[in-house]
Amino acid sequence: QVQLVESGGGLVQPGGSLTLSCAASGAIFSGNYVGWYRQAPEKRREMVAAITISGGLDYAGSVKGRFTITSDNAMNTVFLQMTNLRPEDTAVYTCGVIINRTRYWGQGTQVTVSA
Repeated sequence: QVQLVESGGGLVQPGGSLTLSCAASGAIFSGNYVGWYRQAPEKRREMVAAITISGGLDYAGSVKGRFTITSDNAMNTVFLQMTNLRPEDTAVYTCGVIINRTRYWGQGTQVTVSA
């Protein structure tokens, strides 16, 4: 069974940085589409950053240049490095992976950007 566990969220001041981690139950990220998503109150979930099946990187326009998605060599942990955080980045951040057309989600971690 696929399990994803996020960590690293918290409260940070505007302009600060955080790194989120998503640990999987096995080396499931290799060759699969894996991404970080976020959902703010009363807004729809949006893709923030992703590693495509071919290993390419996708970013939402609002985070490009500030966020970086990476994975470890074992391909069982994905990170989201977030810099120059803004209040509008406040949301629950969740990682998700698509395996054989089935999408799996973690439980999410709260990121709050506030002075």
